[in-house]
Amino acid sequence: MAAPMSQTCAAMERSVRERVPPLLTDLYQFTMAYAYWRAGRHNEPAVFELFFRDNPFGGGFSLFSGLHDCLLFLRGFHLTDEDVEYLRSVLPPGTDPAFFSFLRGLDCSEVTLRSVPEGTVVFARVPLMEVSGPLAVVQLLETSLLCLVNYASLVCSNAARFRLAAGSRRKLLEMGLRRAQGPDGGLTASRYTHIGGFDLTSNVLAGYLFGIPVAGTMAHSYVTSFSSLEEVWPQTLAPANGDCDTVDPVDLVSLSRGWLGRVCQLLEAEPSKVREGELAAFVSYAIAFPRNFLAVIDSYSVSSGLLNFCAVALALCELRYKPLGVRLDSGDLCRQSVEVRRAFKACSEHFSVPAFQSLIIVGTNNISEHSIAELNERENEIDVVGVGTHLVTCTLQPSLGCVYKLVEVRGSPKMKLSEDPDKSTMPGRKAVYRLLDSEGHPFLDLLCLCDELPPRDGMEVRCHPLGRDRVTVTPSRVAALRQDVFSRGQITHPLRSAAENRANVQSSLKMLHPRHKRLQDPDTYAVAVSEKLHAVLTEIRHGGGSNNNKILLGN
Repeated sequence: MAAPMSQTCAAMERSVRERVPPLLTDLYQFTMAYAYWRAGRHNEPAVFELFFRDNPFGGGFSLFSGLHDCLLFLRGFHLTDEDVEYLRSVLPPGTDPAFFSFLRGLDCSEVTLRSVPEGTVVFARVPLMEVSGPLAVVQLLETSLLCLVNYASLVCSNAARFRLAAGSRRKLLEMGLRRAQGPDGGLTASRYTHIGGFDLTSNVLAGYLFGIPVAGTMAHSYVTSFSSLEEVWPQTLAPANGDCDTVDPVDLVSLSRGWLGRVCQLLEAEPSKVREGELAAFVSYAIAFPRNFLAVIDSYSVSSGLLNFCAVALALCELRYKPLGVRLDSGDLCRQSVEVRRAFKACSEHFSVPAFQSLIIVGTNNISEHSIAELNERENEIDVVGVGTHLVTCTLQPSLGCVYKLVEVRGSPKMKLSEDPDKSTMPGRKAVYRLLDSEGHPFLDLLCLCDELPPRDGMEVRCHPLGRDRVTVTPSRVAALRQDVFSRGQITHPLRSAAENRANVQSSLKMLHPRHKRLQDPDTYAVAVSEKLHAVLTEIRHGGGSNNNKILLGN
């Protein structure tokens, strides 16, 4: 159960203020702001765009995430007296004192943000966010906005790839907190992997703040902490659905030992190979959680763990409880899961215990995207997959590489021209449209200058796909991709919960054609510019127009 909505919203806004204060930025943002201010340019109207240059993980798409916290950051943006005094100490001694008074009065009351909805499938080179306002202010926002969007979008996209690899049948458990890059990285990962398609998290705080279902039972340390059945206390358990005052508790240790002999006989196993400390751990845990008994069974060997689990689980069933299942955490998970399921079925049939037919098997063992793909190729009985390191650290690609680039000042388009063509930017304030085919699949994102007439349903569109010759396409439907979400210091679009953003991810991915969702060698999704924007690009590249400054080096 999550925290009440009012408490959650307040906690998240407080968290953003604490995690992302205005000083969480690069020093050069303040040095540029000072230079703008000294030149009298700080209030010039300017427009920046946030985008990424390449789809992550060698895939065909990404998922836009982090907008929720960006909006809270903008709403709360202001520098305190302590912030300003610190800046006074790190900026050069000759800095005009009046600049610090200017900083103290800054906020985002004149900033406007237009953005793609959170959880939307997006593609390289498409402007996800447009930030407009006074030049000095929107410059100061750069690093913080990038920090909030880059990792959130990357880990959400990674989660979506794991979900696509796993298919819809298996549940996915995020369990990467201990492997994450710090507490903030761990909490962010839990939040956005759930949005990207994971069902459960082990992170208790994420469950509290974001309403994500939490799961977890025992670690190997719990199992190995027991040595003998004499350590089990209490040793009794009252039957389920019984009145504790009228029903005598049952000695679960003795009951489990009795069942262990019968299980060993059924499965033709040697009782001498069973670890007594492991049995003690399972019995003790079952007494504590008789309705949530799920045990890790490979602390010593799967054969010992399986026998001990079946014995305790059958004892629970005799007392009318329903055990949950087992976790496998080492070795060949596919082969072991088949053997475990075979034992469950044998117990169910031989002892007439239907509950054993529905026991779940959880697989965890340094799971990667490749590991999950293997599950679809080999026989296995795994119901839930727990993923940690490879999910939250995004081992296949550590950064999405979002950038924040100036595209307009005082109504004049600006463009970065680089020795590396991939680092060139597209000038001018833009509108972004998604073109869909007759089956509802998006097939092209079109970038237009904001003063152009929008494309229309069923009408021909001439455009220039990036890196290709001009084409003519006819969309069945056209959708504007961005919306106004922040203006005059206020959030203008309702903030959505993690569950709502998760639903948007599922809807957006469902619309995407399978050829763009392939995890290996996907088809490239088309991103194009309008003829008018193409003409502006050509003019500036050839030295014409109002943008004659060529920036040869940069990020």
